[in-house]
Amino acid sequence: MTDRTTTAVDHVEDHSPGSGALPPRAWYPSSDAKSLSLNGSWRLRVSPTADAEDDSFAEPGFDAGDWAEVTVPGHWVLQGAGAFGLPIYTNHLYPFPVDPPHVPTENPTGDHLRVFDLPRDWPGDGGAVLRFDGVESCARVWLNGTDIGEFRGSRLPHEFAVGHLLKPAGNVLAVRVHQWSAGSYLEDQDQWWLPGIFRDVTLLHRPAGCVLDFFVHASYDHRTGEGTLRVDSDVDGRVFVPALGIDVATGEAVTVPVRPWSAEVPTLYDGELVTEGERVPLRIGFRTVERDDGLIKVNGRAILFKGVNRHEWHPDTGRALDAETMLEDVLLMKRHNINAVRTSHYPPHPAFLDLCDEYGLWVIDECDLETHGFTEQAWRDNPVDDDRWTPALLDRAARMVERDKNHPSVVVWSLGNEAGTGRGLTAMAEWIHDRDSSRLVHYEGDIDCRDTDMYSRMYADHAEVERIGRGLDGGTHRRRQLPFILCEYGHAMGNGPGGLADYQRLFEAYDRLQGGFVWEWIDHGITHPELGYAYGGDFGEELHDGNFVCDGLVFPNRRPSPGLVEFKKVIEPVGIEGAGTHGFDGTVRITNKRDVADLSDLVFEWSYQVDGETVETGTLSVPSLAPGASAEVKLPQPAGEVQGFESHWTVRALLAADTSWGPRGHEVAWGQGPLAARRLPSVAASDAPVLGERAITLGRASFDVRTGALRTIGGVEVSGLRLDVWRAPTDNDEGAPWQSDTRWATVWRTHGLHRMRHRIDSVEPGDDALTVRTRVAPAAREFGLRTVYRWTSDGTRVKLTVSVAPDGDWTMPLPRLGIRFGLQRADAVKWYGGGPGEGYPDTKAASRIGRWESTVDRLQTPYVRPQENGARPDVRWAEIGGLRIEGDPNFAFTARRWTTEHLDAATHLTDLTPGNTVWVNLDHGLHGIGTGSCGPGVLPQYQLRPEPAEFSFIFTELG
Repeated sequence: MTDRTTTAVDHVEDHSPGSGALPPRAWYPSSDAKSLSLNGSWRLRVSPTADAEDDSFAEPGFDAGDWAEVTVPGHWVLQGAGAFGLPIYTNHLYPFPVDPPHVPTENPTGDHLRVFDLPRDWPGDGGAVLRFDGVESCARVWLNGTDIGEFRGSRLPHEFAVGHLLKPAGNVLAVRVHQWSAGSYLEDQDQWWLPGIFRDVTLLHRPAGCVLDFFVHASYDHRTGEGTLRVDSDVDGRVFVPALGIDVATGEAVTVPVRPWSAEVPTLYDGELVTEGERVPLRIGFRTVERDDGLIKVNGRAILFKGVNRHEWHPDTGRALDAETMLEDVLLMKRHNINAVRTSHYPPHPAFLDLCDEYGLWVIDECDLETHGFTEQAWRDNPVDDDRWTPALLDRAARMVERDKNHPSVVVWSLGNEAGTGRGLTAMAEWIHDRDSSRLVHYEGDIDCRDTDMYSRMYADHAEVERIGRGLDGGTHRRRQLPFILCEYGHAMGNGPGGLADYQRLFEAYDRLQGGFVWEWIDHGITHPELGYAYGGDFGEELHDGNFVCDGLVFPNRRPSPGLVEFKKVIEPVGIEGAGTHGFDGTVRITNKRDVADLSDLVFEWSYQVDGETVETGTLSVPSLAPGASAEVKLPQPAGEVQGFESHWTVRALLAADTSWGPRGHEVAWGQGPLAARRLPSVAASDAPVLGERAITLGRASFDVRTGALRTIGGVEVSGLRLDVWRAPTDNDEGAPWQSDTRWATVWRTHGLHRMRHRIDSVEPGDDALTVRTRVAPAAREFGLRTVYRWTSDGTRVKLTVSVAPDGDWTMPLPRLGIRFGLQRADAVKWYGGGPGEGYPDTKAASRIGRWESTVDRLQTPYVRPQENGARPDVRWAEIGGLRIEGDPNFAFTARRWTTEHLDAATHLTDLTPGNTVWVNLDHGLHGIGTGSCGPGVLPQYQLRPEPAEFSFIFTELG
């Protein structure tokens, strides 16, 4: 029997961070020293256990010709269609027994080999460093047969001195990567477990006198407009910033007038650090971060985070991102008014922070630390409160801070996420505060704020957030003096999140509330040949958390979801609202909601719509308002009054010129308000129902003589028209297991709302109307809805008036309230109302009143797990399948090629097979969306409570 405590894999279960690696230092993308990328094709052998193979593969001359080839950076489980193992998704449960620091014997281990030659111009003098930017979760490294060290800390850089081992050609780099290690206990983030060398591998020449570590201190004094620069360096040299006339020695401070860096105006100065052996480019941003008067301030001004949490993700390559993908993320964020990123829950690829510096995003840089699974045992044996783990925690903090300390975009360090509390976290906070006093420290789990500089919460509901804003939240004296942020809120899982506008109103109303970060940026779906995108459980995981991994504002392919469009509107940096007594009746109020910049980069355009059609446009003269300032601006008088028609003003703020992140004319903000109200449609009841042998006719409509069901309107066949209260539950309807009060889908199903029965009480042809009385109720329950359908006609148009009265004891809201029916040969859709995208009662801030066109297929929103979607709100009329439908009052319109029941049963988009019938919902009311998948449910004002209701639709056959 082998004694595992004495084998060559002891390092896998070692508490320590590793051995052999050089001290952490600042990352920089380039210098005049030579470098060699070792990315590309590597040989790979995967074994089922950590000790299944010996170390002979690391020796020069080993024949790996029959090994597979994989791409580095990459995850081996995403490159072999199951041949090398499969992805595993858990939210917080460890997918192995919790027995720290031990891991299972079944420990997939990937032996990686790369043979490389040095370039012919590689210098013969000096040293060399081998750098790994990210390996999950534990790696042992050999170069030319020499064991140079091992490390744990997946999303952190590790460097090794290897100059003495290099030869001109035939260098053999061997890396043994274990999926599980002691380090896995510190990396229990809500994400896929994906082993591999997933970030860059680089060989760096280190000439004599080269730059080692350096720290760029670039502060800004908002009172004087001056910046002070000092670059501390381990090796003496000089610092040059030509645009500022700076030429000083390292360690020497110099103060000059500068333009400060901010997320809104990300001014960077190109410089250079020059030592005897190396020249390193610098991009310097002057800014000062402080906690002052209980607020987070940058350059003397309080800032409001309009942020997102961002995991690194690509549906094909996992956490291995290329430069183009990182840039796409940043551009999408900037174009959707996002100003901040929390790097959940680990430092990102350093190139992403370069982009944040360049394009302008506030960053909370978070350490690669989460021990969430210990909640299952009430945090017993939690590593962050166990001194044996403290060196590993401090190593992770240091590798983050030292790598990223020269990025002006990083304004806050975060100790990690959901790791409980303990001495290790305190040690991390103390080390960070001592090493870098120029930034603040965050950690949501520090509820008393003993170690942190701000009070942070996740998923606090609106009422609690308001109490905090008003200073009524209690807690320690220290906590009550600190600024507040929601490090996570607005869980963007599936359809939603709802209630964002209500949160934003609170952030803007109370200074102490300095914004938050929506969870999260992207759906972590994995491209799958049969399912479209796979989520938890689709790879046969025994333990998984389903589609909880798909909770982003963009879909896996980075197409913006309606949630992102909504968020853009909610956080827009310019307020545009009517200033007159009746809204936009001649005056509009413009408010600069930015933190730093004025409005001189924007132009404002107005337009005037009549019944949704734009009839006049022009340019609006708006002053270059300072941050926080407002002005009332007169709108022009419409050229002609249009009597009897609904009219609106729309004012838009657009980029006046091309910027680095958006083209001229890009819409930054907009506002819309009514001028004249809509005239409600009416139908004179001039025709009488005619009773035939098989049908009842009324105007151009025909009805079943026995049931009173509508069959045709002129030549248009209509099927199954009746009251509908069911929707395919959204992820937010389903709620979270730990939040029973928001799990409306369970309540609805328990009470049978997904299987309502329709009883016909009477079919009553009258002198001027056909009346059908019914009761709609779930099986096994005594409550229901008494529903009356009253049909009238003027000979051409047919009007349906639906009257609904709750019957019995209703204890829950309704999913929806309206009618559903089927149409044949329907494809093109036109409507006048909210659009162009979907909107629900608490997610329609971005819905703009206008005339819109689509196809039925384009009306659908492709949520990774199918669910209720696609409703267009506030519709006045819609045209589809040969019918024009007008509503009294406005209604929500949905059309799809499958029934709600089919949508409800689907688990992936590939389950949805279009039928020959298009099913149309015309809804008088919809239950809101909320964010109950991980957060508060639907606010009371957006809940669809059962109560008496009456609503009408007028149907006209299109010629």
